[in-house]
Amino acid sequence: MNDIQILIDELVKFRDARHWEQFHNTKDLALAISIEAAELNELFLWKTTAECEEVDKTKLKEELADVLAFSLLLAGKHGFDVERDNYSKD
Repeated sequence: MNDIQILIDELVKFRDARHWEQFHNTKDLALAISIEAAELNELFLWKTTAECEEVDKTKLKEELADVLAFSLLLAGKHGFDVERDNYSKD
């Protein structure tokens, strides 16, 4: 088992302990990724480049974690091996 699969398994345990699986269909996971990415972008909205370098690191970590978690759950739902699968179009 690879490190990414271990993370997915831990996320699934966390999700299942809260009975959230019913909400984790493909559409809703994709929407959640988009919403969390928008929250990440919001940290930088209307800021100069210099101000962006001073972003609240805790909030940045939280939003990145949310995007990553939902992305991994979506990949896991479809059985993708994120570490090994080749995603190129050719």
